[in-house]
Amino acid sequence: MKKVVVLLFVLLSAGAFAQGIKTPAPSPTQTLKQDFALSSIEVTYSRPAAKGRKIFGDLVPFGKLWRTGANAATKVTFGEDVKVGGMPVKAGSYAIYSVPTANEWEIIINKGANNSGLTGYKTEDDVARFKVPSMQLPMMIENFTIILGNLTASSADIQILWENTAVQIPVVADIDSKIMAQINTAMTVDSRPYFQAASYYFDNGKDINKALEWANKAVEAQPTAYWVMHLKAKVQAKAGDKAGAKATALKSMAMAKEAKNDDYVVLNQKLIAGL
Repeated sequence: MKKVVVLLFVLLSAGAFAQGIKTPAPSPTQTLKQDFALSSIEVTYSRPAAKGRKIFGDLVPFGKLWRTGANAATKVTFGEDVKVGGMPVKAGSYAIYSVPTANEWEIIINKGANNSGLTGYKTEDDVARFKVPSMQLPMMIENFTIILGNLTASSADIQILWENTAVQIPVVADIDSKIMAQINTAMTVDSRPYFQAASYYFDNGKDINKALEWANKAVEAQPTAYWVMHLKAKVQAKAGDKAGAKATALKSMAMAKEAKNDDYVVLNQKLIAGL
């Protein structure tokens, strides 16, 4: 009986140890998602630490294919068709591989989004290959880091940083043709988005006279909206009508003061001063 009890205790103890102890991952996973253009960009990757080691040219050899991180291949998902490094890439998920050298990296966008590191990589699955310069940073980056920076309405950079090295992968989306098509369609229905259409034309250097036409209609639809009136003043100024712009800006400023919106009061003051 004692032997049975001892054996049972040993088995239970072994089972407890077999369950292991949960500890922090040495290369923790991060997922970042950024609204971009008319959709988003999402990146999932692991973040190894330098831990006093020499990284590029040593831990990460120059001239050899790298999974661009640790553990599974770094994964990027584009919500719409884009150009990456000037090359067309369809909407979808991909792996980012790279071949670092001292002065530049070859970036590879590959269909193997679910690859386990380099395992499963096939050159025939490459959808884009291009080179970008590497830059030296004035400070040490301990953990491998990817961020999305230099954001505009239609462009962004996937920035890779580690040790004292940084590279930027340019991403561009063609949103103008899509938005223009939306505007053309929207202007054929009863409830027409005059303010949004005028704003887009103004911000993107389109026909300023058409922008003014739509700004006037937006003011007619919302005569007490100081932000709409301010847009009209900006359009008038861009069209060269300084007197009209000043008069409209003064109206917008008076409305903003009544609504206690100091931001638009200042915006109108700056617009008038710039005339």
